Amino acid sequence: MTALPAAAPEKKLGLVIDLDICVGCHACAVNCKEWNAGGHSAPLPDHDPYGLDPTGVWFNRIHSFEVVEETGAGRTVHFPKSCLHCEDAPCVTVCPTGASYKRTADGIVLVNPDTCIGCKLCSWACPYGAREYDEDAGVMKKCTLCVDRIYNSDLPPDMRVPACVSTCPAGARSFGDLGDPDSDVSKLAAARDGYDLMPEQGCRPTNKYLPPRARRTQPDQGGDEAPLTPVAPDGAGVVARWVDRILSL
Repeated sequence: MTALPAAAPEKKLGLVIDLDICVGCHACAVNCKEWNAGGHSAPLPDHDPYGLDPTGVWFNRIHSFEVVEETGAGRTVHFPKSCLHCEDAPCVTVCPTGASYKRTADGIVLVNPDTCIGCKLCSWACPYGAREYDEDAGVMKKCTLCVDRIYNSDLPPDMRVPACVSTCPAGARSFGDLGDPDSDVSKLAAARDGYDLMPEQGCRPTNKYLPPRARRTQPDQGGDEAPLTPVAPDGAGVVARWVDRILSL
């Protein structure tokens, strides 16, 4: 078994995902697939993609479902899910060869394909279902936060972000150092009650989710129902209730 870094990472690079404005377009998943199919963890195979039983490696998956708000109104919520680059990552500590590891410089969790034996222990240990098994190579793969992109000096500075962030048309995904309280992503998470997915697991995920905001109505001066400015409910409670449904899909 391997251990996590003895000291806290110098940075905590991660994502902040706004569930209030994600439109479920899957652009993040598609661009992630395109970039990584030729990048750090390439190839990312697909088998029978248009058939009845498609299988393949995807680092970013989106679950969509209907919920009923406290007002009785229904809405569609889209929930993107990928590796959360946990501070206390069980996928790292359970790996028998040390193939899964957490970087000291930035906190990113990666897999070394040269030492991975494909035993799948990491996938069983991950409570978020974020590990992917490459059937062709016989190794585990996962989101890398696009390490071959965010440190690529050949790219313009504004493009040195994960592929999923660069392509989101709604601006629902933000990237930065969540270990720096003065960073834009840390301020965003603090302002919107950024939530740790399944905190009861004790994994301390780096990525944060911004909960959807409840929409209420009140009569205007003419007696008609007029929308109020979205009001944030108990974010932790809302997300916690939905997580059980999401992970059971």
